[in-house]
Amino acid sequence: MAETFKFELVSPEKLLLTQDVWQVVVPGTEGDFAVMPGHAPVLSTMRPGMIEIHATADDQGVRYFVAGGFAEASPTELTILAEEAIPEADLNRDNLELAIRNASDDLTDATTDSTRTRAQETLDHLNQILTSL
Repeated sequence: MAETFKFELVSPEKLLLTQDVWQVVVPGTEGDFAVMPGHAPVLSTMRPGMIEIHATADDQGVRYFVAGGFAEASPTELTILAEEAIPEADLNRDNLELAIRNASDDLTDATTDSTRTRAQETLDHLNQILTSL
C-alpha cells in the first residue's frame, strides 16, 4: 500500500492546494473522518469546519476552514470541493470577534427583509468560522 496519496483542495475560484499527503481529516456532515492511503471509495458532503492536512505521520499539519462542500475519496486520491476555504493562518480571533459584533449591529439595524437576511447569513458564517478555531 502507498504511504501517501494525491490530495486536491478546490474552491470555486481556484485550485488552492495539490500535494501528496499521508492523511486528511475531513469535517463530514455525519462527523469527522480521516482519509489515508488505500481508503475505500466514498463521496461525502461536508459541514462547516476545519480540514487537517498531514504530509507525514509526524508533522503538525495544516488546517483550512471550509464552509461546506463535497469530499470524494478513492484508494489513491482525495478531492475536496469547498464552498469556501480559508487557511487557518489567515484567521484572527480578534478580527473575527469584531466582525461578529459589527454583523450583530447590522442585523439589529436592518430595516428590510433582504438586509436582515444578508446580515443573518453573514453573522452565521462568521460564527461558524470562530467556532472552528
